[in-house]
Amino acid sequence: MKLRDLACLILVIALLVTMQNTLASTNDLFRRAVENYRSGQFAEASKDFRATAADSPTSGTLLNLGLTEWRRGRMGAAVLAWEQARWVDPFDARARENLRYARQLTGVESPDLAWYERASAWLPANAWAWIASASLWLAIGLSVVPVVFRWRKAAWTQAVAALCLAVFLASVPALFGVVTRTQIGFVLQRDTPLRLTPTDAAEAVTKLPAGEPARVVRARGVYVLVRTARGQGWVERNQFGLVCPR
Repeated sequence: MKLRDLACLILVIALLVTMQNTLASTNDLFRRAVENYRSGQFAEASKDFRATAADSPTSGTLLNLGLTEWRRGRMGAAVLAWEQARWVDPFDARARENLRYARQLTGVESPDLAWYERASAWLPANAWAWIASASLWLAIGLSVVPVVFRWRKAAWTQAVAALCLAVFLASVPALFGVVTRTQIGFVLQRDTPLRLTPTDAAEAVTKLPAGEPARVVRARGVYVLVRTARGQGWVERNQFGLVCPR
């Protein structure tokens, strides 16, 4: 075996060991979070579920995080976690039902989405990127390859290329919807002041309830300018969470 091959093999083994250790650590965190939840230690369970979601943002972990925050009386954090679960997996019926129940109980509205944003929520966010990329490159390949190699054009290749192009064009609005939905977030604390300017001394236009949806316009320091159904103003970053897990 050559020295270069041996180095590559060692690198691959080291990478696999690191991945295995990371997975084991994440599983330990999740098990500890479940145990803390069952024993009523919701603050510790929330901390562990949040750490697990940071390493591996699965819908199940985010769903459990939302349940834990709800048991702690933190409605805004629970709504955010369940919305993040739906971002990861739009087919998660449990998160959808939890959000419906929470909003019926509190009277807080769901985000107002444009048609292309509603379309983007039909599938996981990453799926639209894969669909757009695969359909575009397949359309290009079916159109260009026969010309380059001087193959005889077949009717089926032209039909498939046209279909792929149509799929790509149809996925573009959904991709745009994914981008705009990353600016949607939720108020985490009850009676959060919506200020005229990004300062502590600024007058509060109104107070927002926990779970209130808003869109980020821009940020400045420790404040973000958001647009809600109640108006536009500044809130502190630590009182607001974006739906797109980062």
